[in-house]
Amino acid sequence: VQLQASGGGLVQAGGSLKLSCAASGSIFGIGSRGWYRQAPGNERELVARIISGGDTQYAESVKGRFTISRDSAKNTIDLQMNSLKPEDTAVYYCNLRSVVRDFWGQGTLVTVSS
Repeated sequence: VQLQASGGGLVQAGGSLKLSCAASGSIFGIGSRGWYRQAPGNERELVARIISGGDTQYAESVKGRFTISRDSAKNTIDLQMNSLKPEDTAVYYCNLRSVVRDFWGQGTLVTVSS
């Protein structure tokens, strides 16, 4: 399984960005797909994920601002990020959790300037 993330960049506070994560390869027993982030000096944390069955889960800090969605035709997981804040600055990693292990994308940097 390979995960390819795209869409990071530099944006001013209050702006928007959309991240996309494309998956390729044979995937069985998917538990969830989503996005994590890691800011300098911090541990990696969950941002949002879609659990098998369709339920979504968000970090409290992004609720109401970020929306995670799945594009079945493209086999991507997208993260629409609105009303961005400087504290959203981090490297964002897409994740696929299977019954066997976690798979991670390469990370994409999101920088929000004040």
